[in-house]
Order: sequence, then C-alpha cells, then structure tokens
Amino acid sequence: MTVERSEEDTVAWEVADGIAWVKFNRPEKRNCMSPKLNRQMKKVLEELEFRDDVKVLVLTGEGKAWSAGMDLQEYFRENEEKGLWAVRKAQRESYGWFERLRWYEKPTIAMINGWCFGGGYGPLFGCDIAIAAEDAQFGLSEINWGILPGGGASKVAQELMPFRKAMYHAMMGENLSGKQAAEQGLVTEAVPADKLLARVLEIAEVLKKKDGHALRATKWTMRRMVDMTYDSALDYQIRAQEALHSFGGAEARSEATRQFLDEKSFKPGLGTFDTSKVQR
Repeated sequence: MTVERSEEDTVAWEVADGIAWVKFNRPEKRNCMSPKLNRQMKKVLEELEFRDDVKVLVLTGEGKAWSAGMDLQEYFRENEEKGLWAVRKAQRESYGWFERLRWYEKPTIAMINGWCFGGGYGPLFGCDIAIAAEDAQFGLSEINWGILPGGGASKVAQELMPFRKAMYHAMMGENLSGKQAAEQGLVTEAVPADKLLARVLEIAEVLKKKDGHALRATKWTMRRMVDMTYDSALDYQIRAQEALHSFGGAEARSEATRQFLDEKSFKPGLGTFDTSKVQR
C-alpha cells in the first residue's frame, strides 16, 4: 500500500522530561530519507536546538528501521531526471542537516532500532553517542548495485572502524549486526532490543545532569581534534577552555569547585555536580 505523507509528517518528534525524541517517520519505506524528510529534519533540529526544555536529543526510527538510507525513487531517480540542479539541491538539503547534527548545541544519541544503511551513516556519525539493538542491521550495500558508498558513508566507516574492517565492509556489501557494529567501532555499544530504550534513557539521564556549556565544548573539541597533531590539539583545547569560560563555564567551574572543596557534596570521578546551583 502506498502511503502519501506530507513533508511535515516525515519526521515525528516530542519533548518529554528534558529529552527531545526525534523519529524518522516513513516506516513504510524503512525510513528512507527523501527530499521532504531531509528538509523537515533540518527544520525540526533547528526548532529544538535552543529550547531551554531540551537537554538531550535522541534520534531514532519509527517502526522496524532506523533509516535504510536515501530513497532511490525520490532522492535519486526523480532528481536525476530533473537535472543537475535538482541533484545538487537534494544533496545540500541532506548534507546540510547532517552537518547541523554534527555540531549540534545539545548532546545527541542515535537509538538504532533496526536497519541502518548507506546514507543513514551520515546522521549516525552526526550523533555523539550511538546505541544499537544487537539485532539491528548495518550495511553499505551500494557495491551490490554498482556504485560506491557515497554521501559520506565511506568516510564514516573509515573514520569509525579499523581500516581493514572498513575496507571489507565497503567492498563486500555484507551486513553487520548491531553487536558486530559495536565490536568494530561503528556504534558505541549494542544491547538486546528489549533493553534498548532503557539503556538510551539511562545515558540521557546522566547527560541531562551535566553542564550544557561544558558538554557542547567537549563534543566540539573531540570532533575538531580528529585530524590535528598533538600540539595543534593541545593549543585548540586551551583556546576552547578559554572560550568556555566566556560562555558560562567560569561560573560552572567555580560552583563545582565550591561543592567539591567546601560542601564535599560530590566527587568528580563518581558523578557530576549540581548544575542547578550555578549562577549565570
């Protein structure tokens, strides 16, 4: 049965108790990303990014898939028939929200509940933490129909996995289970499917309690340092810490120090300080 969805309906979302739950919402197409979905996803991400009631964003999929990649009909064939201008426009729309996700203001978690293929590796890489169901399926199947894994997918595999594993994954077109993906570094960890939501909630609850400015500075620093030498990374960290102080970090650090030294109410190695007491 063909399901016609409005652009707005391609992405479902809600905010509950500090967590924004954002879902690819084309379950009838295994949540393939169409131009409509890509445009809507960027709108949703931008709407949620600076809301005070959003502390953590979780990206997942409706139904039995996370995202099976780009929609072959709507993203590829129809745009190719229109011409190069349409292809380039569709690329900008998809890569645009992938980039926004990589540098998001809030911590992000990918909750991979099912298929994650091809173009789905873009938002997978964009999320800070990725938790998968053990029976989820990851695949770069492009080689099986005569093209290379583009749209950043090859780079994601090469970036996150050991080189020989990434090469095999891209060339063979064989799927990885969630458990295998975790073992090879493609995701943070894998858990039984019936434990997936609980594990994501557990992580989100921990992140919610940490200082948001420090989280943002930490995640951006980790991404920026990937291609840096040690000396360049050290210098970047110094500058990032100075910038953090200018955006509320000085107050947070002072309050954390007070709670540790004066109140003795927390130990940094065993938990986080009470961020609600920070005066900004």
